[in-house]
Amino acid sequence: MNPHLQELHPYPFEKLRALFEGIVPPTEYAPIRLSIGEPQHATPAFIRDTLIDNLGGLANYPTTQGSEQLRQSIAGWLGRRYNLPSVNAGTQVLPVNGSREALFAFAQCVVDGSKPGALVVCPNPFYQIYEGAAYLAGAQPYFINNLPDDNFGSNFDAIPETDWQRVQLVYVCSPGNPTGRVLSLDEWKRLFELSDRYNFVIAADECYSEIYFDDDNLPIGGLEAAHRLGRSDFRNVVMFSSLSKRSNVPGMRSGFVAGDAAILKRFLLYRTYHGCAMSPSVQAASAAAWRDEAHVAENRRQYREKFDRITPLIAAHLDVERPDAGFYLWARVDRLGLSDTEFARRLQAEYNVTVLPGSYLAREAHGINPGAGFVRIALVAELAECVEAATRVATFAQRLSKNS
Repeated sequence: MNPHLQELHPYPFEKLRALFEGIVPPTEYAPIRLSIGEPQHATPAFIRDTLIDNLGGLANYPTTQGSEQLRQSIAGWLGRRYNLPSVNAGTQVLPVNGSREALFAFAQCVVDGSKPGALVVCPNPFYQIYEGAAYLAGAQPYFINNLPDDNFGSNFDAIPETDWQRVQLVYVCSPGNPTGRVLSLDEWKRLFELSDRYNFVIAADECYSEIYFDDDNLPIGGLEAAHRLGRSDFRNVVMFSSLSKRSNVPGMRSGFVAGDAAILKRFLLYRTYHGCAMSPSVQAASAAAWRDEAHVAENRRQYREKFDRITPLIAAHLDVERPDAGFYLWARVDRLGLSDTEFARRLQAEYNVTVLPGSYLAREAHGINPGAGFVRIALVAELAECVEAATRVATFAQRLSKNS
C-alpha cells in the first residue's frame, strides 16, 4: 500500500458524524443542514434537456481532451468573463470531471516527489483536497494561516526563503473557502513575482467565482490577473473552475482547467493514462451551460437575497460579515464562551441546525489552528429554510450571551 495514505486525515464530515454521536435533536424542529457546500437551487431545465438530448453519445468513447465544441464554449466564457483577448481552446483549456478531481490529480502531475523536502503551499483553513493531494504526491503541505487581523488573507512574505526554495506548487482559493475572501491584483502580482523567482506552479481554485454581490466589482481570476500584469502566456498559473456552484449541477461533475499551455500539455498526458475523460452527454450539457449567463444571474440573485436577509440576523449576535463572494458565512463563536465544536454540537442538539466547526477545516500551524473558534454556515438551502435556520442560530447565540 502507498505509505502516504496513513498521512491522510479524516474528512471534516466524518469528524462531524463522530461529534454528533448520541445526539437526539428535538422533534419540534425540522432538521436544517448548513454544513455541506452542496448547492440546492434547482438545476436549469435547459441543462437537463441538453443532457437528455445527447444520451446517444454514450455509445462512443470520449476523448480526454474533450470536444472542440466544449473547449470553444469554455474559451468563449473565459474571454467574456475575464476580458481575455484570446484563449486558445486547443492548448490552454482542458475539461475535467469537476474541479475536485482535477485539483487532486494536478499535484500528482506537477510535484517531483524524487526531490526531498518538496512543499505544497496551502491556505489555512482550506479545502482538504489540497492537503491530500500534497501527501500522495510525496510532498508536505505548508500552511499559511488566514487570520482576522489580516482580513483572512495569505501573507506570502511570511514564508522564509529557505522554505520557498522547496515549494513546487501553491494552491490558492479565491473566492476562498470558507472565508469568501478574494485575492487582490496586488496579491496576485506578489505571487507571480515569487513564482518567477522560485519556479513553482500556481493552482488557482476559483469554483466560487460566480457567486458575488457587487456587479461593478467582480472577483478577479488568476488568468485575468496574469493578463492585466502582462503575463498573457499565463506562465506557471492554471485556474480550476466548475459548473457545480455556478449552474447548480454538482452531480454532473463538470469543470475545466485553463492556463499555461506547456503545463496543460503535460497534464493532458497524465490524464490520458489516468482514464478520466468526460461523458459526451455531459460535455454537450456543459457546453450549453458555459454559453448561458441568464441562469447564473438568477442564481446570484437568490444568494444575494439570502445574504441580505440572513447576515443581519446572525450578525446581531455573532461576529460575522458578508463575505466578498461565495455562499458561506464564517462566523466567530468563541466569544460566547464555547469552542467551535461545542457550539456546533449544542446547536445540533438543541435546535437541529447543522453547521461545520471551523477547526475541522484547518490544521494547527505556526502554533495555532486558525479555524478554531469559528463555524462555517453554508447558505445553500432555499430562502425560507435559511431564514428559519438563522433565526434558530440567533436565538441560541442570544441565550449563550445572557448566560456568559
